[in-house]
Amino acid sequence: MSPAILLTFIIGYFLVLLVISWLTSRKSSDNDTFFVANRNSKWYLVAFGMIGTALSGVTFISVPGKVGAPSGDQFAYFQFVLGNAAGFIIIATVLLPLYYRMKLTSIYSYIEHALGQWSYKTAAGIFLISRTIGSSFRLYLVVIVLQRFIFDNYHIPFAVTVLICLLLIWSYTFKGGLKTIIITDSLQTFFLVSSVFLSIYFICRSLNMNVFEAADAIKNSSYSKIFFLNDFMGNHLHLSKQFLGGLFITIGMTGLDQDLMQKNLSMGTIKEAQKNMFSFTGVFVIINIFFLSVGALLYIYAAKYGITVAKTDYLYPTIALKYLGVIPAVVFMLGLTAATFATTDSALTALTTSFCVDFLGFGKKKDLNTRAMVKTRHLVHIALSGLMLLTIIIFNAINNDAVVSAIFKVASYTYGPLLGLYSFGLFMGNRQVKDKLVPFICIISPIACYFLSLHSAEWLGGYVFDNELIIVNGSITFAGLLATSTRKAVNQ
Repeated sequence: MSPAILLTFIIGYFLVLLVISWLTSRKSSDNDTFFVANRNSKWYLVAFGMIGTALSGVTFISVPGKVGAPSGDQFAYFQFVLGNAAGFIIIATVLLPLYYRMKLTSIYSYIEHALGQWSYKTAAGIFLISRTIGSSFRLYLVVIVLQRFIFDNYHIPFAVTVLICLLLIWSYTFKGGLKTIIITDSLQTFFLVSSVFLSIYFICRSLNMNVFEAADAIKNSSYSKIFFLNDFMGNHLHLSKQFLGGLFITIGMTGLDQDLMQKNLSMGTIKEAQKNMFSFTGVFVIINIFFLSVGALLYIYAAKYGITVAKTDYLYPTIALKYLGVIPAVVFMLGLTAATFATTDSALTALTTSFCVDFLGFGKKKDLNTRAMVKTRHLVHIALSGLMLLTIIIFNAINNDAVVSAIFKVASYTYGPLLGLYSFGLFMGNRQVKDKLVPFICIISPIACYFLSLHSAEWLGGYVFDNELIIVNGSITFAGLLATSTRKAVNQ
């Protein structure tokens, strides 16, 4: 596959996004448009676009790659997906009604109301750190593919490739913000979903199989085991660990995360927002089954033709771009680009919204749309893009693991304190925290979890933590808040 053809395709793809940006922001590009899309988004567009945002390039590359990983993952990731689905239902029935009742722009404003100013800033700060790291990891994944298969051929440094990607994302989001992203994410989700189904078709054709024969081959292969019920203590793939980890990471990374919740808050009513979440959940589960199926077919293909790769993350791009032909290569690049940029553009908008509202006080201003405030938002948008650039360069220097593992490992540490803060606010309304101690509690909790994770096998009789570590993290935060809080006076 010619690097020049791929590069031309990517340029054309971004020209389409720029046209959409111009059409959606030409009438209005103020802060109300950028932050909440004037609260008139259509639920079905948001639901469809959220699929691309939630999946990202991590799902597109790392999930298929992990199916045949030496660690024996197979279809274990689907246990995590079932936990995700349960988490989405909790978000729709518990958190969304709360956010709509308070008419929030930033969801962290709830913490200020429930716990206090320092707690509020701590929650918003955790989001900024967590989402910057998580989105940088996701963008890193697509950049290494672009670098390896396109930009290395033109001797362009890795850092310049990252900069180009971020400049392109900034160029179509800096005016319209969320209003633009709801449209572009819907388009990119269409490309992503189409790419998955077309990839299955092209791989089946190369293996001389029809869809039914492929399904039998997957079922009878060594990659299709879904439920892992043995060795609860020592197996990180055990059903209970994966399901509970998926549930609580979803609540943290989605329900307590400004990014995906910002889209939900852009709709007119709570019923539309819940309709969006329920329909999104069903499609999310189904599409992940197909991603895992792609992974099994890729390993069957690799075994048949003797293909080996240095990292599992390289399997899908290597086969798609080097072995299947021009059209499958374009389809793969279309899906990967759509998946990753749908996540990153949304994250940059959410990060900008959170910083402006939570730290610069935009939510307490009478008029959000003055020229000075719009200019400030532009500067914040640029600064956060630069921070992501730096984060990706650092991660490229130190990463030696599958990106999907890295992202959820980080989430277990960073989103745990958010779980503790929101749980305390929701269930302990009769107690008042010592507000200035909250930042220290939220720092101590992930540090304690880190040491617990290192020594759990020794201290807990062979128990090995996986994504369920986020539950422990949130519980330590909750316990710290409870231990340092006092009962509110009756008149409060």
